[in-house]
Amino acid sequence: MNILLIYTGGTIGMNHNPATGALEPFDFGHLLSRVPELAQFKTEIDSYQFEPPIDSSDMTPDFWTRLAHVIVDRYQDYDGFVILHGTDTMSYTASALSFMLQNLTKPVILTGSQLPIGQLRTDGKENLITSIEMASARHQDGTPIVPEVCVYFNGHLMRGNRTTKKSAEEFDAFESFNYPHLADAGVNITYHEEFIHHPSKGQQRLQAYFNLDPSVIILSLFPGVREDLIRHMIDTPQLRSIVMRTFGSGNAPQSPWLISALKEATRRGKVIINISQCLQGRVEMGRYDTGYQLQEAGVISGYDGTVESAVTKLMYLQGRYPDNPDMIRRQMKQSLCGEITV
Repeated sequence: MNILLIYTGGTIGMNHNPATGALEPFDFGHLLSRVPELAQFKTEIDSYQFEPPIDSSDMTPDFWTRLAHVIVDRYQDYDGFVILHGTDTMSYTASALSFMLQNLTKPVILTGSQLPIGQLRTDGKENLITSIEMASARHQDGTPIVPEVCVYFNGHLMRGNRTTKKSAEEFDAFESFNYPHLADAGVNITYHEEFIHHPSKGQQRLQAYFNLDPSVIILSLFPGVREDLIRHMIDTPQLRSIVMRTFGSGNAPQSPWLISALKEATRRGKVIINISQCLQGRVEMGRYDTGYQLQEAGVISGYDGTVESAVTKLMYLQGRYPDNPDMIRRQMKQSLCGEITV
C-alpha cells in the first residue's frame, strides 16, 4: 500500500518566527519528523512538496491545475493521496478537484489544522494520521472504501464539494451542512457506505480535466443593493457567469430593475446560479413568487450546493464548453459528482 502525501502549505506546516511572532512555513521534512507516529503505519508514505509553500489565501485555478497534474501523473503509482492544505480555501480546492478528477477509483483526502503541528495542542497530528489511515482503508476485495475527493477534519470525513469552512477558531472547522458525513472517527472509524460516491459502472478509468475558466463572480444580494452597480457588473464583457447568493430558499428583491437586469444578462449568454445565503437548506425557486420571477428571468437553481462548489463547477464547465452557455446551464442542473441533490 502506497500513499502520496502532498504538502501545499497552510497552518499545519507553519512555525512562529521568533522575531515577528508571525506564522511562516518551515521545511516539510521537519513536519514529518514531528509526527513519529507515521512510522507505525504499514503503509509506505511518500511525500511531494510544493516550493514555495502557498498560503491558501493565495490559491488560484492555476495552482489547482498544478495539483491535479501531480495526482494524475502519479495516479498509477499510489493507492491514495493526502493533501495538506490551508483551511481558508480548502473547500474551494476540494470542490475544484472533484470536477477535475472525475470517476476517481482512489481516495484524495484534503486536511490541515487550526494550529501548527509543532504546538502542544495542535489538531494537526490527528487530522494527518487519520487522513492517511482513511486513504489506506480497503474493503475485503481490496477496493478503496472512499474513492472520492474528501475533506477530513476533527473526526469527520466529508465529501469535498459539499464542505464549507464554518469557524476560524474551533477545531471543528468544517461541515457539510446539506450532506451526511462519509465517515466519523472516534475510538473506531465508522464508514457510512450508503453516502459514498463510487465510479460509474463500466467507467473505471480516471477522467482528468485541466482547463478552468475563472470568468465568474459571486454576487451577494442585500437590502438596498444598487441598480447601477449591478448593471455595471453585468455589463462586464469578460464575465461569463454569476453565483448569486439570495435570501432564504432562493428569494430576491422584487424590484423590476433587478429582474430586467437578470433577463438581459441571460439573453447575453451569461449563466446565473441561485445559491442561498443560508448554510443549510436548499433553493426552491417555485416556493415563493420572488423565486419564481428569478426562474422566469433565466436564473438556474443551485439546489442545495455550496458557493464553493458552484464557483468551481462553473470554472470547470466554462473550460470544457467555452462557447456553449446552454450546455453549461444543463450541466449545472445535474449532479456530476455528488455536489448537489437534484
